[in-house]
Amino acid sequence: MLQMILLRGAMVGAVYASLAVGFSLIFGVARIVNLAHTAFFMLAAYMLFTATSMLGLNTFLSIVISIVLVTAVGVACYKAFLERIREHEGAVILMTVALALAFQELMLLLFSGVYRGVAPFIAGNVDIIGVTIPIQQLLIVGITAVCLLAVAAFLYWTNLGLAVRVTAQDKEVTNLMGINGNKTAMISMALAVALAAVAGAVVAPTYVVNPYMWAHPLVMMFAAVILGGLGSMKGSFIAAFILGYVEVLVVFLIPEGSFIKGAVALAIVVVILFLRPEGLFGVTFEEERL
Repeated sequence: MLQMILLRGAMVGAVYASLAVGFSLIFGVARIVNLAHTAFFMLAAYMLFTATSMLGLNTFLSIVISIVLVTAVGVACYKAFLERIREHEGAVILMTVALALAFQELMLLLFSGVYRGVAPFIAGNVDIIGVTIPIQQLLIVGITAVCLLAVAAFLYWTNLGLAVRVTAQDKEVTNLMGINGNKTAMISMALAVALAAVAGAVVAPTYVVNPYMWAHPLVMMFAAVILGGLGSMKGSFIAAFILGYVEVLVVFLIPEGSFIKGAVALAIVVVILFLRPEGLFGVTFEEERL
């Protein structure tokens, strides 16, 4: 059972990490509290369903198309609705909630409330440390890990990534150095939405695709971001796996009470925040961000 918990927890944690790191990135750079973040997760799942089940396209081509299209939608939403109001936190929160609900209602209009399913990318199982596990679950961990590493490499090994990190650390220095703050914010939004789209696309075969599938991941993502320390990508990453493993432990140890897995995870977050209000890796100074 331990091996199964480790593997299943890694899968759930990888999905939450992809969402939480993206959220922390856009918050760190543009200070945008994007409550529509997991709505892009849902859109990617629906686009993958449309491409594979309705249009009959190749699975991996469909994944790429879904991620690219959802990222484009995210950037368009930023340019149309968020760029001009990003300095006003209350307005941003209201706008992103409105966007999330608009996407939800659009999916209801296009696909009704009928639950949809996406076929596994690769059928079959594989034995790992004595446990038989579907290859699809390994793909979730592998693909999200590669994408997170790619984002980290971009941020720390490229000049554009350096500009993004400088913007996150000090806006005044950004202006003095001639860095375009709006451009770096838009790049951050694109990366964040792309990570959400990756999570939505790869997890779709293990989820029931429906217009409300963004709600629970939003709560867990926000919990991971707060637990890890608001604005800390490292903290969000670690906290996402903590919450993922807590959920899996509840399901395995109390099968009849698996519906409380989210509540147990959030209770642990509350306890930790009582002991450390700034979160596990909460920043004390602005320059510690990212």
